[in-house]
Amino acid sequence: PVRVVRLDAPRGTTAQRAEAACRAAGCPVDDFTGTLPAGDVLVDALFGIGLTRAPQGDAARLVEAMNAFDGDTLAIDVPSGVDADTGHVPGAAVRATRTLQMLAAHRGLATGAALDHVGECAVATLAIDGDGVQPAAEALRSPDLSRWLHPRPRNSHKGLYGHVLCIGGDHGSGGAIALCAEATLRTGAGLVGVATRAQHVAPLLARRPELMPRAIDDSGDFDEVVARATLLAVGPGLGQGDWGRELLARALAADLSLVLDADALNLLAKQPRTLRADTVLTPHPGEAARLLGSDTRTVQAHRFAAADALVARFGCVVVLKGAGTIVAAPDAVPRIICAGNAGMASGGMGDLLTGVIAALRAQGFSPFNAASVGALLHAAAGDVAARNGGERGLLASDLLPALHRLANPGVSA
Repeated sequence: PVRVVRLDAPRGTTAQRAEAACRAAGCPVDDFTGTLPAGDVLVDALFGIGLTRAPQGDAARLVEAMNAFDGDTLAIDVPSGVDADTGHVPGAAVRATRTLQMLAAHRGLATGAALDHVGECAVATLAIDGDGVQPAAEALRSPDLSRWLHPRPRNSHKGLYGHVLCIGGDHGSGGAIALCAEATLRTGAGLVGVATRAQHVAPLLARRPELMPRAIDDSGDFDEVVARATLLAVGPGLGQGDWGRELLARALAADLSLVLDADALNLLAKQPRTLRADTVLTPHPGEAARLLGSDTRTVQAHRFAAADALVARFGCVVVLKGAGTIVAAPDAVPRIICAGNAGMASGGMGDLLTGVIAALRAQGFSPFNAASVGALLHAAAGDVAARNGGERGLLASDLLPALHRLANPGVSA
């Protein structure tokens, strides 16, 4: 049997006809009185995609009652209380087991707080042809890696795949630049140098002898190592002191493509400037807020708008990290990374991502594709590592073997 619980009497002739047809078919229609009848499946058809504010009063109480339902919950189009365009959840919202989106996927359901409410998602196109419709975003999933990552020519040499210089590792932060540099190697850069503090040189060589670390104590040392590089990855463990500020200033002055993360972004927030169009910024929501002079709550409530604002302010590619990472660029449809897991909320993950993007950029990927494929590769590696040992306690270094394998689609586990 099927029962309908309504929040209020139907308004408008269409709703009235629907209720009349429901009653004529023998389906009881009850008013919500504070609790819901027992059942196996609950269908959430309370609000649609037009709702952008928190449910109030009886509507909020009905949402909470739906969340207390002991069974599966199917949301129609969008879980009630979730903003389908932004992913923001301003108040009470249904936590669905599954969500059936109508006509097309809604971009907001793939990012931010929405991911804790949608469950498994599917789309019912209702036989509507979407050809010619400009998408609001493009979703990238792990199988999409094979679109960009192909076998290398047999007649390859390391010079074809770039020389990345990773810059960072102030006192007490050697691990950050080590993770960045090793991820750069594992994703296929031809050569990887490291400009860092003298105390980190020996540990870097002991950890990974393929790296070329150089102690940077003065500007002459830095100019020498930069002269050999084709791309700079700046920020992991950089610090915000005099040493870090000087290295960032010299990196920005170099005539090279850049991938900027961590303290490079924090320093940039203090002195904003338009950057080269081939630069890639990789902020988490807190860093994005500082770059925009905003706050983390606002960034998370409007993730697409925040990514667009960063692109407009700095004139380059932006990777707004977080659940459902967003990659945005000037004059491009944003991409959403539909991979990754909560275990990746741990130190060092962003340092890896910086290295992955830098490696792809050095291998000839456009800035937008390097950022998109890099974020997808990084997230997919996190999923592989989590399947092998679980999400809680996942370490950034656990991703390195998976990065190597996933960078070569078609290679068996």
